[in-house]
Amino acid sequence: MDSDFQSKSLEKSDKDAIFGESDELRVGMEVSDESEAYQFCNTYAFNKGFSIRKGHLRRDSQNNVRQREFLCSKEGFQVDEDLCEAKKVRRLDTRTGCKAVIRFTVENGMWKLSYINPVHNHEFAKPEERQFLRSGRNIPSVRATILGSKSDGTIRPAKSFSYLGKEFGSDENDGSTNKDLRNCLQRSKDEMIGWNGQSLINYFKHKQMEDPNFFYSVQVDQFSRITNYFWRDGRSKLDYDCFGDVVCFETTFRTNSNLVCSPILGVNHHWKNISFGCAFLLDESADSFIWLFETFLESMGNKQPKTIFTDEDKAMEKAKAIETVFPETRHRLCNWQISKNATQHLASHCADPEFKKHFNKCFLDCFTEVEFQNSWDDMIKMFNLESNSWLKMLYSLREKWCPAFSLDTFSANIGSSQRGENTNTIFHQVSRKTVDLVSFVQHYEQKTKKMRFTELEEDFRCKNAMPHVRVNSGIFKHAATEYTVKMYSFFENELMSIFGVRMVEVGNDGNQYIYEAIEEGLQRVYMIQYNSTTPMISCSCKLFESMGLLCRHALKVLDFKNYTSIPTQYIVKRWTKGAKKGIVVSNEFCMSSYRKAKSAQSLRLSELMHEGNNVFSIGSLCDSGTRIVRQKLAETIKLLESDEETTNMLGSLSKVDDQSGHDVLLDNGSVESPSCDG
Repeated sequence: MDSDFQSKSLEKSDKDAIFGESDELRVGMEVSDESEAYQFCNTYAFNKGFSIRKGHLRRDSQNNVRQREFLCSKEGFQVDEDLCEAKKVRRLDTRTGCKAVIRFTVENGMWKLSYINPVHNHEFAKPEERQFLRSGRNIPSVRATILGSKSDGTIRPAKSFSYLGKEFGSDENDGSTNKDLRNCLQRSKDEMIGWNGQSLINYFKHKQMEDPNFFYSVQVDQFSRITNYFWRDGRSKLDYDCFGDVVCFETTFRTNSNLVCSPILGVNHHWKNISFGCAFLLDESADSFIWLFETFLESMGNKQPKTIFTDEDKAMEKAKAIETVFPETRHRLCNWQISKNATQHLASHCADPEFKKHFNKCFLDCFTEVEFQNSWDDMIKMFNLESNSWLKMLYSLREKWCPAFSLDTFSANIGSSQRGENTNTIFHQVSRKTVDLVSFVQHYEQKTKKMRFTELEEDFRCKNAMPHVRVNSGIFKHAATEYTVKMYSFFENELMSIFGVRMVEVGNDGNQYIYEAIEEGLQRVYMIQYNSTTPMISCSCKLFESMGLLCRHALKVLDFKNYTSIPTQYIVKRWTKGAKKGIVVSNEFCMSSYRKAKSAQSLRLSELMHEGNNVFSIGSLCDSGTRIVRQKLAETIKLLESDEETTNMLGSLSKVDDQSGHDVLLDNGSVESPSCDG
């Protein structure tokens, strides 16, 4: 692209610089050379939501270019790979056989657009996904110009990217946020110096003005001093609705003001971290944990997780709080942190390979309580560890870390701290310097933003590419269609491993079959039960119960029974590409009738938030979309005002608000901010 075009681009908005003025191509358009032709097509493709690549190049007898085609990147089909060739990474299959093409013919030195096939056989990228289009990454824009001006060696790439994020708004949108709002945010950041609680509350109130679904709560002591804080944004609530079955809770980091920082994370359908909220706690007492968990639960519509992972520190206090607030939730300890602490408490033994073998068997490879007890006793006796106080404490908590006690509970099989280990990295940058609490929260927001950008990028990959199946089998293809790329890799590993499983039928009453399975090189026997009429299948290894994927032993049976697809009941939605379509809810509530009523409202609110969030995201892309949404909202308000049941409920709520005031002082001494979560 020449300098004249670039200078004109700088005069336009960032979006115009990327998209250009032309939304459509017409036969007969002319450009001066191949570079301009490519850029012309690339701009058009980016605007539509697809990526291009160069196709056929035809030359005349004098070797001059006569014709060039630009193809949709999804043209054709991927050539079968040599599966015998070892590869670290197998490329995803992005081809769909798309026939769209743009052809230029060169006449008298000018490149004339001579043919267009605009019909595609695939879905276009949404505006927020266009940043991931491969050819689109090469489009010059105001962003590239500004980034180039900052790349003088004095500013690191991460800082430059952060600068662009502040200047142009969210990573998901190429447009800019309101200028006054940006200035207000910057002034707030400069003015909120010091870590006093009031500045943090002011910041939370400011966030609530930006995001009506933002939730925060603080607790005060008997002297009206703030002791604990919790906050989460509106997106966290939506994510929790979909992936709140497993929660990781960390308390291993302290702020410079000696408050305990407690991020609360989950794992999404790509097996990546997602944020559910964060807290600052004055101490690690059971009372503080109870307050936090109660506040967190209320902010999330009283939906309890199936499993909650915590670190080993203050394990008894956390266990008491979890039993009080989450009676339906399984408490697990972080294996990674236990292994880390073992190097301190068992330093003289950890270098011994034989000890590691026994230690790891207790932690990772015991499937029954009897097996665990025998393995533990053997380890203690063999290495003379009867007097080790840390191991005694660990043994008393065995139900919280040994898999033999929790295989029947869903845990996403995250090993507790493939997520938790990464939690500390969220804050390692601010741990090296003194920062106020507001800056700390802002740092957390930036890390959360990066998590969500990663999820958006993974969603784009899943929508626009398919894993290359290793075996031309229906069940492989079915899994590749349903699961995200990451989860397909797990499933594929289990499916490929059936070739190492030896199976024998040991029972059969006509419909109910019982099999014994042994993996080559191992001694453990797995029991599989299969019902041919349901069809229901279960295995003693409990992989489906703990992770939500069928194990190699169950898949061996399905293969033996000539299944060409995965039975519907064994495809867990939270691992699929459509995990966030609709809403994942739980009816496993155990509460009073009053709390059930509040939960019913929270459930209805969550459903509306999921549906409305998509409408608002699409409507905000342009002025006309915004006008449509506002018009329909105005019509909706009129309908609600004419609905008798709704107006009666509004009248009741108004009376409660008049009596209680703006902030509500709770019985436990906390002050809770207004929130839309009921």
